[in-house]
Amino acid sequence: MAFAGNRTLEMLYKAQREGYGILSQACYDTNCVVGLVRAAERCKSPAMIMIFPVTLMYGKGPFLQFCVTAAREASVPIAVHLDHATDAEHLELALGLAEEGIKFDSIMVDASHADTDEENIAIARPYVERATKLGIPVEVELGRLEGGEAGLRMISDAKLTNPQKAKEFIEGTGATILAPSIGNLHGKYINPPNFRQDILQHLGDTFEGTVPICLHGTDELPDALFQECIKNGVSKINVNSWARDPYAKVLGEALLTKPFPDAVDEATEVFAAVCERFYRLFGSAGRA
Repeated sequence: MAFAGNRTLEMLYKAQREGYGILSQACYDTNCVVGLVRAAERCKSPAMIMIFPVTLMYGKGPFLQFCVTAAREASVPIAVHLDHATDAEHLELALGLAEEGIKFDSIMVDASHADTDEENIAIARPYVERATKLGIPVEVELGRLEGGEAGLRMISDAKLTNPQKAKEFIEGTGATILAPSIGNLHGKYINPPNFRQDILQHLGDTFEGTVPICLHGTDELPDALFQECIKNGVSKINVNSWARDPYAKVLGEALLTKPFPDAVDEATEVFAAVCERFYRLFGSAGRA
């Protein structure tokens, strides 16, 4: 099996079977990583360190190595995931590092900017094949989400996922994890979110537990909506600004008045507190 012992898939399949969600939290620096791991150990929860391509390009191999080491040395299962890799440069860096032995546990090959599903498949498949040879499962997006975040390209015409096409799409790309477009968007919701839970239910019936489902676009969502998505089969939940914004605010303010290490620790604890809230909300606390 190409992915035997893979941390991301072991974690997501277990969550899917047992009906809880895994927090995949965007981490922008080493403090965020420390906060996520600290919180996971305190809550006895599995978790995912998620980094954006812009962060990978900045820190390259040494930063990824730090994330991987922090994950491996944690007392609970932690995986390291690359989110929204759209550009060849980002994918080449991630796969090149894997070939050198510094490896993500999973990556998202995002070709959802393509005009058609066929073009999406054509762009994603060669990268999926390379990743699979390296033992790295790939997440793909079927449909298209509005908005942009953290240096990602802005998309303005959202397309909902067609559940009928999902199986064909996963087989065509060779990917393992699916990020559907169900009315979710990146960034702030101007109108209250209206998620098509029927799409999630249909995907659950189609894949029968073989393809983990990932929820993107979670800024400002009410707690009940997270729980409804988990109930309808979502096992991986990407989170960005919930933890990032209070962390950045506290760090910026504390650095003006406190010694550097004290400011960092205070901000790290703010980041950790948000992670703890989500471990409990998603039902993953105590599951490690």
